[in-house]
Amino acid sequence: MEQEFSPRRCKDTRKPPADQCPEVAFYRCPACKALYPVTGGKDLENKQIQCCGHMAERLIPTSAASAADIMAVSYEITGGYNDNTVRVSWKSKPYGRRPEWVYLKTFTGGYLKYVSDTKRPPLAFALADTDAFCYCDEDPCLECVFRCKRGFIVYVYDPEAGLIEMPLDKMTAHWQSGGKKPV
Repeated sequence: MEQEFSPRRCKDTRKPPADQCPEVAFYRCPACKALYPVTGGKDLENKQIQCCGHMAERLIPTSAASAADIMAVSYEITGGYNDNTVRVSWKSKPYGRRPEWVYLKTFTGGYLKYVSDTKRPPLAFALADTDAFCYCDEDPCLECVFRCKRGFIVYVYDPEAGLIEMPLDKMTAHWQSGGKKPV
């Protein structure tokens, strides 16, 4: 049987360091609502961004657990070696609201997607090259002890819930039993 190698598949033999991509902070203009994702190390809190004659406000993230009563956010890693994807889902209260945008911070950078009025969850982030590194070909991910995407962070912005931060660090014991889903 011939093995298939997707052009998106990671060819690295070791997991990339999680700290090779600088931290990200998000600023927003209070007048026009323009978004400014900013990277740059330790001085992220001290950035002064002007837009529309106003200082942009820094969005301070809250944990996914603390925002769950307004918007519950979750993720799933799918695709195995060749089609590595992070799928982000949400459930809002009241039903029908959706995030304004979702940002996935990865090993090498980040992906920003705006959520249209007609978009339903999940929102898929296709990964390639170093960001697609994985230890096994399980689809969906078994969330084992290796946690291939540890270092990735999902940021979800909802005007009511604010900026929600969710690290990709889930680990469950069902991988040991050989089952795909917990009972």
